[in-house]
Order: sequence, then structure tokens, then C-alpha cells
Amino acid sequence: MGDAGQVKRITPRDVGRRVSVRRELPPEDAEASYSDVVGDLVDWRDGVLTITRRDGSIARVAEASIVAAKVVPPPVRRLTPARLQDVASRSWPATEVAAFGEWLLRAAGGFTRRANSVLVLGEPDMPFPEALDRVDAWYSARDLPTLFQVAHEDPFDRFLDAAGWPAEGDALMRTGRLVRAADVLRDVDAGRVEVGTTLTDGWVSLYHRVAQHAGGAERHVLQGPPGTLFATVSDPESDRPVAIGRVCVLGRYAGFAGLEVDPAHRRRGHARAIVKALTDRALAGGAVTGWLQVESDNRAARELYDALGYTDHHGYHYRRSPAAT
Repeated sequence: MGDAGQVKRITPRDVGRRVSVRRELPPEDAEASYSDVVGDLVDWRDGVLTITRRDGSIARVAEASIVAAKVVPPPVRRLTPARLQDVASRSWPATEVAAFGEWLLRAAGGFTRRANSVLVLGEPDMPFPEALDRVDAWYSARDLPTLFQVAHEDPFDRFLDAAGWPAEGDALMRTGRLVRAADVLRDVDAGRVEVGTTLTDGWVSLYHRVAQHAGGAERHVLQGPPGTLFATVSDPESDRPVAIGRVCVLGRYAGFAGLEVDPAHRRRGHARAIVKALTDRALAGGAVTGWLQVESDNRAARELYDALGYTDHHGYHYRRSPAAT
């Protein structure tokens, strides 16, 4: 553990906290004798500490090389609703995106409201009434209704409400520490779960939203950016998928979506096994914070993630053009 005179002030019980670690470098490193690592301690096993830095990179530090270590306060930067919604949008990419000031116009042939709505992250670059006319023209050219995805407390939401745009699809953005979820799930057997980077036909066949849409854009949206993983549990007799899930890892954030279990195979622990497998892979990929978007009335999903330490971050809904209602 480095020099005997130095004191290590962290233990494996500090997994999940932000730490600063000074390690001794090998003698062949002529440039420096020591190196400092600051970040979230996400794992400590077999004499190796895994630390995720703020930029999402991963450092693996041998316990024997540590000469000093301590718990440090988390960074002041707050995860705002706009920042989290931006991460979520990149995790569920539309086939076409256009920036309009601080609005993102998204279209994907009508597959899901998320990928076919204006994401409000701030202000447009012109007055609201004129901006609405421009947005309406953009969606009309794509034969889509105009929808806005907007946080509950956003000033523009009040403007749309006063202008007669009805709300629909009320949902919650929830966040949680992945290390806490992994700890709750530590005894869950995930051996039945297959995880890969390929969106298979079997996975798609069980995702209920695809059955409601046949426009061809769904695979682009579901495949997502690099860092997207797909989990599948198959029936051992028929080899047919009976449970699926998806996670997209973007730096420090891991977004969970697409958790589905065939009704005939529910109450067998498939959902928890999938969440465990994907949580473990997200942690290994350097993520620290998990997030998900869940409809406000989806009690089963809320209870599942409540048990894993997830809490409500903010609420949002969609506003539909009165002309399209």
C-alpha cells in the first residue's frame, strides 16, 4: 500500500463516493513519480479500484500503488432538466434534427413522440409567435403534427398552455446512482441475459412500440449512438425472446429504456435480471448516473426503479398543436 508512513483514508465502503487518489507510478516512468486521479469510485475488488473521471474516462488503480487517498466533495455542477433532456435526446436519436435557437426540431417518420417533437432546451432566436409559425412549417413539410416536449416548469410551457395547446403524454425523468442499484441487485442471477451491441430482429419483435409503427425509422432510433447495448432473455425451449431491455451509455450517464417482458413470462425475475446485466455493463463502461423516462401512470416501472434508489428529477409532457388535435 505504498509507503508505510502514508495513510489511506478510503475503504471499499466508499464505493459510490467521489474520491481523490494519489498513486505511485512505476520506476520506468521518468516524467513523474506520482499521479493523481479524481472521480467517482465505482468499484473496488481484487485489489483494484475503478474510478470514473468527470470526462467519463476510466482509471483502474492498483490498491498497492496508492500512497494517499480521501473522499472529496462532488463537483458543484448541477444536472439541470435541459442538460438531462439533451443527453436523453442523443440517446434516442431522430433521423433528422435541426437546431432552432435553443430548440431541437426532431423527426423520425412518426416513430415515438420523443423522436418527432421539438425539444425545448431554452429560447428560440425569435419571438415565440414567429417561432411557432416556422416550426409548424417545418413539421408540415414532413407531414407530421407539431409537438413540443417541454418541462413542466418551463416558461414556454405556460405560453403554449395559454395559446390553447393541449398537454399529453405526461412523464417523469428519473435518476439514480448506478453503484447503489448494482448493490441492490448484487444477488440477482443475470446468467440468463444476453447482452450485445446489435439490434436483432428478435429484440425488435418484442418491443411493443414497433408493432404500432411501420415507417422504417424505428431501427435508426432504437439502434442509437455507439454505446447502446441490448439485453435479451430467451425461452430455452423455443429460443424466442421473452424479455428485452436497452441501455445507452454516454459518458457519465446511462439511459435505460425498452424494458419489456412477454405477459406469459412475467413474475419470473426477468426484468430485474435485465436491469442488473445492463447496470453492470454501464458501470464497466464508465457511467455513474442512471436515468430513465417513464410515463407518470406506469406504476410497475416506478416501483421497480424506486427499489433501486431512483428518484424523480423533473416532469415533462408534450404539447400538441391545436390544429392537429
